[in-house]
Amino acid sequence: MMLFLREYKSLLLMQLLQYTVIFSIFWLAGYRDWLLLFYSLFLGFVILIVYIFYYYFTRKSYYKRLQTPFQSLDESYAHTNTTPISNAFDERVKEQYQFYREKLKELEGQQEEQLKFMNQWVHQMKTPLSVVQLMSEEMDEPYASDLRAETDRIKQGLDTVLYMSRLSTIEQDFHVEEIKLTSLIREVMNEHRRYFIRHQVYPKLHTTKEPIIVKSDEKWLYFILVQVILNAVKYSAEQSSKLDLALYDRDADLVLEVCDYGIGIPASDRERIFDPFFTGENGRKFRESTGMGLYLVKEVTSFLGHRLEVETEVGKGTSFRIIFSETQYLTLM
Repeated sequence: MMLFLREYKSLLLMQLLQYTVIFSIFWLAGYRDWLLLFYSLFLGFVILIVYIFYYYFTRKSYYKRLQTPFQSLDESYAHTNTTPISNAFDERVKEQYQFYREKLKELEGQQEEQLKFMNQWVHQMKTPLSVVQLMSEEMDEPYASDLRAETDRIKQGLDTVLYMSRLSTIEQDFHVEEIKLTSLIREVMNEHRRYFIRHQVYPKLHTTKEPIIVKSDEKWLYFILVQVILNAVKYSAEQSSKLDLALYDRDADLVLEVCDYGIGIPASDRERIFDPFFTGENGRKFRESTGMGLYLVKEVTSFLGHRLEVETEVGKGTSFRIIFSETQYLTLM
């Protein structure tokens, strides 16, 4: 109603001015039959009000649609009413919808091509990287260790790029299955043992029962474990050689806790550690930090239905907890 009044405010003012001019002409001409004059003005005013109400109620759905935000793109095809202006409005909205739909399809195609290229490029880079790693086996120390350290860093960077590109299509790129969590953790530890030795930090897994079965996506869960464990090692180096991984029950849930005894996270950074590209105070000390690891961990963990907790104290270390709910924790086989 307010939109209608704002649109026809000038019409009402014009009518008021018109009645004032007519009244003035009659008064200046010496016409003094006030009763007939006011009756004529009142009759004209009533006819105007009736017309305005008729005009508004025949276009009520049109004005309501103009004032109500769309909840979905499909509402672009909704029909307002049969008035000419409403039909013209509906046609323009449909044309605009079709235009943006074509543009969106074009952009999605470009994004798909870009992701495809990125994935192919990462896989192509892994081949020469593997060759370099094999060549390092024939080199003398300490050059071989230095070269393997650099190739490991490149491999971790390529994996981050690959998983980042897959994140936008994670709905089509995950498969929930029963996973032996302890076996997967040991696989991560064996795969990255050189990284642990180089930083002189040695993870130890604590659990009272085995095997422990959880429902998740093995590929994405492996990525989460790698990011959390390697982060803990990186920020523990030169502070402590201990890194504890513990599996335990909490109520009906299963908790995987990765506890380091490193530098901890400053209070000013704790609210933003899961933001993309945020490196923080610690990240600036370790220049290899990209700020994407924990962001990906948070996004993937949430999508898989797991929960994430962080507890930290500067100078004493950080604990990351991945929590598997009761429905995802199948206990022993």
